[in-house]
Amino acid sequence: MNNVESSNPVATEDAISVHDFSEKILEQVVHFHVMKMKGGFFLWVGTTPNLSNLAVAMSSKYDATPLSTLLLGDPSDTTPNSLSQRLARKTKKQVFVSYSLPTTEANLTLLVENRIKKEMEQFPEKF
Repeated sequence: MNNVESSNPVATEDAISVHDFSEKILEQVVHFHVMKMKGGFFLWVGTTPNLSNLAVAMSSKYDATPLSTLLLGDPSDTTPNSLSQRLARKTKKQVFVSYSLPTTEANLTLLVENRIKKEMEQFPEKF
């Protein structure tokens, strides 16, 4: 009689879940932090715990390209906006992205995005 059932299954669906993973990319360890929420997720990417920017994107019925805006950070750095748009298009969810890596290395951004997509394929329930 050790069966435990949730008396409120809706509460479980509405709960925020956390998923962390790391990968060595171009000689540096990059950390990924995902907080899944109802209808979307927050993704932080960086090497040190720093929230230097934050963008949000979501799909629109009026345009194929998801709408996005920068909520925090340097407006000349378009990486968080671009990444949030691509992830919103892929998942059809609202996506918050904080990208705290140097944007001087174009290959790094591509490799980071590929690593995120790989994680999404392996663990779709985490996003």
